[in-house]
Amino acid sequence: MAFPAAEANLLAPVPRPGKIVCVGLNYHDHAEEQNEAVPDRPLLFGKVGTAVTNPGDPIVYPSALDEVDYEVELGVVIGRTAKDVSADDASDYIAGYTAINDVSGRDAQFADEQFFRGKSYDTFAPMGPDARLDPSQLDIACRVNRETMQSSNTQEFIFDIDELVEYISGITTLRPGDVISTGTPGGVGIFRDPPELLEPGDTVEVEIDGIGTLANPVVAERE
Repeated sequence: MAFPAAEANLLAPVPRPGKIVCVGLNYHDHAEEQNEAVPDRPLLFGKVGTAVTNPGDPIVYPSALDEVDYEVELGVVIGRTAKDVSADDASDYIAGYTAINDVSGRDAQFADEQFFRGKSYDTFAPMGPDARLDPSQLDIACRVNRETMQSSNTQEFIFDIDELVEYISGITTLRPGDVISTGTPGGVGIFRDPPELLEPGDTVEVEIDGIGTLANPVVAERE
């Protein structure tokens, strides 16, 4: 029996990835809003698989944090074991693409001077839906309470997906179900003047052309 998509409860395409490899500063305007130079190689960090949550499920705002932010990102789902893959062959190792909200605890990130804690709280990686498509010219956007906060296109990547697969697979073996989160464009809340960060009661939508819209409410952690 088939159900209309609007009536289905969608799940994350990879509920527990073996690893989520995130890319920082991969859009020119995101580097500019931080007054950072364009990097000469991909800047990588990790996010734990247990941060993944489904479309429609809540983003839990931890009581330990005061600055929680949104980041729309295109996710790459690996379909075959990949080690030392060339950029020319990279697409052969990709199963598909998904929308990701790389939710970020900025106060943890800045206090620690690294990303792991601020990026890895439970529910800080909403993911889905997914599709197979050409990722080279996709409109990408984030809305908070229906107000557009980020709007760009994957043409603005500093490093394209083939380059990322080549670079990352030269460092670590990528396994089926691993996810590469390819970076966010400008417009994140922390670098707005004044900052516009998430609060319990907000609804965040990230939308990628050809993939769809990932929407999640923000709720306070129960103490």
